[in-house]
Amino acid sequence: MTAAGDPEARFLGQEVLITGGAGFIGSHLVDRLLAEGARVTVVDDLRAGRSENLRHCVDEIEHVKEDVTSESFSALVASRHFQCVFHLAGNPFVPPSVERPWFDFEANLVGTLRLLEGLRRAGRKNRALVWSSAAVYGEVDSGSITEDTPTVPISPYGVSKLAADRYVAVYARMYGLAVASLRPFSVYGPRQRKQVVYDFMRKLGASPAEVQALGDGTQMRDFVYVSDMVDAAMTVACRGRLGGETYNVASERSWTIRELLETIGALMGVSPQVRWSGEVRPGEPQRWFADASRLRTLGWAPNVTLTEGLRRTVTWYRQELRKAPCGTTA
Repeated sequence: MTAAGDPEARFLGQEVLITGGAGFIGSHLVDRLLAEGARVTVVDDLRAGRSENLRHCVDEIEHVKEDVTSESFSALVASRHFQCVFHLAGNPFVPPSVERPWFDFEANLVGTLRLLEGLRRAGRKNRALVWSSAAVYGEVDSGSITEDTPTVPISPYGVSKLAADRYVAVYARMYGLAVASLRPFSVYGPRQRKQVVYDFMRKLGASPAEVQALGDGTQMRDFVYVSDMVDAAMTVACRGRLGGETYNVASERSWTIRELLETIGALMGVSPQVRWSGEVRPGEPQRWFADASRLRTLGWAPNVTLTEGLRRTVTWYRQELRKAPCGTTA
């Protein structure tokens, strides 16, 4: 626990709400805020979140099993004096939005509107951050992606996140809410049980001699380790203007998927033959080069390199395998 005189005690004694707090990023944010002495309330109905992500701190938090698309969630936000709100609940992936666009709309846009309405009804200047996504940019042909890059999403997920961004900006301007949006690029780390890093670890563990992968390996992503993501969120909450603006969260270093797979393989001690499918999933951009200058002006910088972050993630994955019952995977 952080002492009152510590300059890092930015949230000491504050009432903080985290929606989606039982999820991958949300649970890491819970840990960091508890370490700073915050009083944390988690809203998570556990349809996507995992109770085991909070098992180690269940006695230190208040957990409300509520659907963020409901009016009762909006009423909770309006009635409680949360000094800071981190809104992560929703659909965090492209594929479910392609298969079920209506589900994605409700999870990402309706949930955000319920939050904003609750904050508006509260009539207080509670700080709030809404999780958006780099998917709002779509396929950018050239140059680094800044927050002013044209937004042309190519998936329902990107559309719902962009619409939420627009509502955040309007509510800040029209109703005076202290709120901003974060646009993370490819976040990874322990407790993430989907997406490319986890999928490669699982495939390499199951078949170390040969793996199949989407595309041709030249796809490029900017990977952000989860602790750097948490640092970014807390930095914006404390130092951001919170006038409806957006912030890219990125390492500003792009890696090919081939490089990613080779690095994970080296860390796991395998060197498989890779069979590239040549096909990619609908709605997935192929090349991203990110600019996080706006976030850097607040004093943030990534601290964990991709190689180190992958090493930590592989260590976690192996620990999960040891805990899993016989015949199952992590």
